[in-house]
Amino acid sequence: MDVFGGVADLYEHARPDYPPEIAEAVLAYHGGRPASVVDIGAGTGKGTDVLVSIGAPLTCVEPDELMAARLAERFPDARVEVTTFELWAPPAGGADVLACATAWHWLDPATRNAHARRALAPGGTLAVFAHRYGYADADQQAAVRSALRAVAPEMRDRPVDWFHRDIVESGQFDDVRREVFRRELRLDKARYLALVRTFGPYLSRTPEQQQRGIAALDRLVDDFGGSVVLDLRTTLVLGRADAR
Repeated sequence: MDVFGGVADLYEHARPDYPPEIAEAVLAYHGGRPASVVDIGAGTGKGTDVLVSIGAPLTCVEPDELMAARLAERFPDARVEVTTFELWAPPAGGADVLACATAWHWLDPATRNAHARRALAPGGTLAVFAHRYGYADADQQAAVRSALRAVAPEMRDRPVDWFHRDIVESGQFDDVRREVFRRELRLDKARYLALVRTFGPYLSRTPEQQQRGIAALDRLVDDFGGSVVLDLRTTLVLGRADAR
């Protein structure tokens, strides 16, 4: 996850916010205000912005020191722990709510569900949410994917709401539910290209691939009339840790 530290400021400004309804859904599912909330892979705090409105003591776990520094500045009342989820030590008795915003795929797939279950208090709530960036216009979506695969042929999208299936199939949580929030988001070329520059697949490419990819998207957005309309799908998955 440390690929993001060098673009912390861009990440904070370019990534869209999460729907505030997520906090309401977590509170309703949990059955009231929790005693504690832990935000895993908190980044610069895009998900933390929603979680802080729950009104419970908040701990943020973030392995990138630059991202963690931004977190500490933005949320002075939160406890910020600079470590990975795998090395993080949960509080005694477990967390009431364990949340993860668009970072579930960065956690070890062999252990993330079991570790999350162990980190929760009995009856505690898991809340995993993430954006999926589609396009309102199917032709735009096809053109963008074609352009990017010309640069990186091995690139593939994860299935829609893949983490819902991951959590269900782990068998670690009871009463797993999924809620989906959708909105259209129009971005001009500068904002769209800034957003792309914050994506992990972009940051993990060679400088030459990055340059070619951005150049191809720059031309495409001009062909689209200077803007892109995203179909922004935000999925929230909730699960409960039983008392076993």
